[in-house]
Amino acid sequence: MYEIWLALNIVFELALAHKGLVIGYLAALLALLLAARSGAWRRGLPLAVALGLLVAMAAFALLPSLTASSFGNVAYWIDWANLAAIALGIGGGAALLAWPLAALAKTGS
Repeated sequence: MYEIWLALNIVFELALAHKGLVIGYLAALLALLLAARSGAWRRGLPLAVALGLLVAMAAFALLPSLTASSFGNVAYWIDWANLAAIALGIGGGAALLAWPLAALAKTGS
């Protein structure tokens, strides 16, 4: 249980340390959502989900080396769970940004 609380605390502290990026991401998402108010949301969803999955797989493969680590250092179940959760979070964030763009792109077709 301690590992889970530690992971949540680390995520919270990282978000606080990079609050400029978090606010910038949320501002970009809000701008895209406002721009795509009348977009084809349902038709754009599969493209956004596919892009999110692709980004999540790339993040899962690249995150250990980007953090000066390796897959050899990912030894415990909590390490694998954290890696998967971070990769899925990055993929979900990418899908959220891609969905309004895909909705706008599908509106014209």
